[in-house]
Amino acid sequence: MALEVCVKAAVGAPNVLGDCPFSQRVLLTLEEKKIQFNTHLIDVSNKPQWFLEVYPDGKVPVLKIDDKWVPDSDVIIAILEDKYPQPPLATPPQFSSVGSKIFGSFVSFLKSKDANDGTEQALVAELNALEEHLKAHGPYVAGENITAVDLSLAPKLYHLVVALGHFKNWTISESLTHVHNYIKLLFSRESFEKTKAAEEYVIAGWAPKVNA
Repeated sequence: MALEVCVKAAVGAPNVLGDCPFSQRVLLTLEEKKIQFNTHLIDVSNKPQWFLEVYPDGKVPVLKIDDKWVPDSDVIIAILEDKYPQPPLATPPQFSSVGSKIFGSFVSFLKSKDANDGTEQALVAELNALEEHLKAHGPYVAGENITAVDLSLAPKLYHLVVALGHFKNWTISESLTHVHNYIKLLFSRESFEKTKAAEEYVIAGWAPKVNA
């Protein structure tokens, strides 16, 4: 029986997959594990009544499994790993927090109006740390095989590349060859191609925050 998953619809296009990196992380995991699922696109600015009835908090992603609606991508990923152990995607504990500060650093830099506030340097430092890690352990965070940490990072790096390129004309330094190779590996996976939001919807999703 297929699982049910609720994810964000695109801004201004309620029938198109939206730009939530946490929703994409869940979809990526379902795809990599070859689990059958039905997708419900939720317009977060106009949530359907049935969705609010099954999940009053109204946040996405939410997964229906064993007749229960489960929120929070971390919790969902843990349940999927437990119930569908093949292929194994659990990240070895020593690698599970690699890259964990990149997304926060990216958001701070994206929203920054002051070129000298250190947000760009903070992001560069996080990307440099990822470069050093991949140099020692790559091509993926835990070595040869993709794991949960990569599926969490992939959507966030996609947002970083698209949004910073659009709003700040900023790109990751060419000197970070392992990071560039890693991004190419992630973005070329079939699971990523199937679950990514179109670039225009990533931009539309960030525009209100950048212009705030």
